[in-house]
Amino acid sequence: MPTIKDVAREAGVSVATVSYVLNNKPAGVSEQTRQRVLDAVERLGYTRNITARNLRSNETRLIGYAFMDSPNPRPNTILEHFAFHLAREASAAGYHLLTFTYPHDDPVPVYDELIRTGRVDAFILASTEQNDPRIHHLIERQFPFVSFGQAAPNWDFNWVDTDGQLGVHKAVDYLIRLGHRQIAMVTWPEDSLTGNLRLAGYLQALQDAHIPPDPAYIIRAEYGEAVGQLVFDQMACLPASRQPTAFVTVSDMTAISLMSEAERRGLVVGKTVSVIGFDDEPMSRYLRPSLTSLRQPIQEISYELIDIVGEILSGRTTETRQLLMPPELMVRESTGPLAQ
Repeated sequence: MPTIKDVAREAGVSVATVSYVLNNKPAGVSEQTRQRVLDAVERLGYTRNITARNLRSNETRLIGYAFMDSPNPRPNTILEHFAFHLAREASAAGYHLLTFTYPHDDPVPVYDELIRTGRVDAFILASTEQNDPRIHHLIERQFPFVSFGQAAPNWDFNWVDTDGQLGVHKAVDYLIRLGHRQIAMVTWPEDSLTGNLRLAGYLQALQDAHIPPDPAYIIRAEYGEAVGQLVFDQMACLPASRQPTAFVTVSDMTAISLMSEAERRGLVVGKTVSVIGFDDEPMSRYLRPSLTSLRQPIQEISYELIDIVGEILSGRTTETRQLLMPPELMVRESTGPLAQ
């Protein structure tokens, strides 16, 4: 990897000048010289040594955290809840969050800019995707980061995640104990790693109960206001004897859409059909009927993420940490025994 000496040689300046520019220290450096140094940094792909970044004089004490900026933003109160706890845990550990946005179709440049200009000591990622390009880039750049969420089974990086597979297994097992056998699962499209993990929990719970999975009961859809209508339109194509009596969903917003559509069609949620969400968003308990949901341990996850970042930046560990945190099933009015 290129060193600070390489940058100085490329820009035709002293090592001290490069250091002044990278650390934004006033040292009589002209704008022309400053730009020449930054251009050299970009050409060489230089990243300041992690050990040097841990020296107090070079630390920013800032951790970058981004929100995805998409053309059709969807409500995601669970990530707002996460950002609050993350900021609080970071502050308790002596850090602060630098928040920014990135475009969904090209996320890498904004991360690279923050690395190049030395504005943050590390990143915390969320809203991860299968083979997430941000994670791939940060691994290649050897820049400190930890992720709330996984990306690919064979990638070696630090992450903390809710055990969605275990959570959905709990939900399906609970419905089975209530007498339900015709249980449908509403999950995200096949390119969603999170959705696939939660689906795996659904299938494993059915297998453990010796209930053959019915492909017609697995519905994949992006969240939207019409997802409830989409699901019930598909279920209406089945004979009455095969209609699902219960639904497990990949998110609370999906569950709420299903509940609304079920009631519009004359079903009684919690009586003639049961619905379980995932996330336990604050509004879930105030719905009528209140929503049974899987609560993500957001505060505990935030603590672990900041703890890992602190260990990396202080040099206390070089071992990769990957933690799965179990969700809690919050039983409320949207689920009930199989109607006789």
